[in-house]
Amino acid sequence: MAVTMIYGTAWKKHETTRLVVQAVLIGFRAIDTACQLKHYREDLVGAALVELSTKHDIKREDLFLQTKFTTMRGQDANMPLPYNPADSIPDQIKSSFQKSLSNLHTGYLDSYILHSPLDTVEDTLEAWRVLMDLQDQGKVRKIGVSNTYDVAILERLATARMVQVVQNRWHEGNHWDPAVFKYCKANGIQYQSFWTLSGSPRLLKSPALLALSRDANCTPPQALFRFAQLQGITPLCGTTDESHMKEGVAVAGITFGESVRDDVVSLQHLVMGDGR
Repeated sequence: MAVTMIYGTAWKKHETTRLVVQAVLIGFRAIDTACQLKHYREDLVGAALVELSTKHDIKREDLFLQTKFTTMRGQDANMPLPYNPADSIPDQIKSSFQKSLSNLHTGYLDSYILHSPLDTVEDTLEAWRVLMDLQDQGKVRKIGVSNTYDVAILERLATARMVQVVQNRWHEGNHWDPAVFKYCKANGIQYQSFWTLSGSPRLLKSPALLALSRDANCTPPQALFRFAQLQGITPLCGTTDESHMKEGVAVAGITFGESVRDDVVSLQHLVMGDGR
């Protein structure tokens, strides 16, 4: 399944089921969540999947489903945990994975990723080998990592198996993560971006981006999403607004004309980190 835009479910709380159903009915076919009650309701994503299947005939296999293993650094210890924190790293991941399958009413995942590197490279490699084993068993199609801004970590994981998905903040604050993005592009790794819009207010107002928006007769957020896609980036869209959902789905059909070629090049230079 070709994935060009992913619906992000962080911070949706009790509205998660309604919003996921709405997003899929509008046209999203990829969903991102995590087994982390602090920011996600993975169980309510699962409830949405059941509703989509029983009421709208949209089956599990019609969707790209991605979730994450979150270490204790990202969990709220006052909330129910998906594993025993006293367990070994492999056992924590296995417990969290089974909880995710149960929450999501599925027997497999299209993508399973570490929510972040662990405390040490050795621990991260130990966790990575568990994901590799899940993939070898056919329970996961792609494996990856999130919140990973050091190429050296990706290179170290690649000594065991090449990372297949990276999900990072892609925004002004980290200069659009050029080193990791270049590594991903060079190695055929799916690079997923979050904070794509909210993290780049100046980019959204830049003359080059506004020129793309006018040329394609689309909104600046649509122009930015489409620009990102054309660079080989898969953006996450977490909007709760129905009209913005529709705009997000429509992004894949946007084309930019020859008249704004210089503006596209200008934006490419900016986000690739050479300062032009």
